[in-house]
Amino acid sequence: MSLRDRLDEELKAAMRSQDAMRRDSLRMVLAAVQRAEKEGKHTLADDEMIGVLSRELKVRHESVDAFRGGGREDLVVKEEAAIKVISEFMPQPLSEAEVRALIDQAIAETGAASPRDMGKVMGWLSPKTRGRADGKVVSQIVTQLLASRAAGS
Repeated sequence: MSLRDRLDEELKAAMRSQDAMRRDSLRMVLAAVQRAEKEGKHTLADDEMIGVLSRELKVRHESVDAFRGGGREDLVVKEEAAIKVISEFMPQPLSEAEVRALIDQAIAETGAASPRDMGKVMGWLSPKTRGRADGKVVSQIVTQLLASRAAGS
């Protein structure tokens, strides 16, 4: 079953059970997917949908921080519920060891030797880590490893 089908089925189930919070969260996700499809003028594959879900999660996390700073706990609860629903559809996150193993593989396969090769390595890694690891963390580890390789050469 595709990710789109799972989202549609879960939306129907939420509507049947009258779970308003879950229904609204799923509708928000499906609306974001539809916007992305309209912009790209094609139906999104599951990996592209994971990218949309990742962006939605990021927005929700930023909203939680902003609402907490503004003392709006009622909205924090709502956003955290949306995060929980969206997270159900995300792939299992990679452990740090798995991320490092992928980075080592990317460096080996791309022949990267210095920080100038960062783009090649990240291009190789991005599809494999999308939605499963924080891009900033991956980028930092790649930078460290490439800098140490360059220094060791």
